[in-house]
Amino acid sequence: MSKALSVDLRERVVAAIEAGSSCRAAASRFDVGISSAIRWASLKRSVGSVAPGPLGGDRRSGRIEAHAPLILGLLERTPDITLSELRVELAEAGVPVGVATSWRFFAQRRITLKESRRTRPSSNGPTS
Repeated sequence: MSKALSVDLRERVVAAIEAGSSCRAAASRFDVGISSAIRWASLKRSVGSVAPGPLGGDRRSGRIEAHAPLILGLLERTPDITLSELRVELAEAGVPVGVATSWRFFAQRRITLKESRRTRPSSNGPTS
C-alpha cells in the first residue's frame, strides 16, 4: 500500500501556491502531481491543514454492524442457518447484504458457521 507524501512537502507546495504560483507551476517545481497540488491547496483552504487523513482500515463494516442485534437474533433463532439463508432473511427485513459481508461480520466475532447436519454426507468412501 502506498504512503502519503510528507506534510513538509505538502506545506511547501501550498506555500508556493499561496505566494502566487499556479498549481501547475508549483506541482512542476516540487515534482508532484498537478491534481495533488490542487487537492492540497483546497484542503488547506477548507480544513486549515494539509495533513493526510488515515489510510487503510475497514470502512464498510459500519453498515452491517448497525444491524448486529438483528443478525445475532436470527442466528440464535436458527443456529444452523447458512449464509445464503441469512442473506435472504436480512433482505426481507430490508437489509440487503452480500454473502461476503456476512462472512466478514461473523469472522470479526470469531463465529463459525458449520455445515448443517441435514445434508447428506459425501460419498468419498471406497468403491467396489
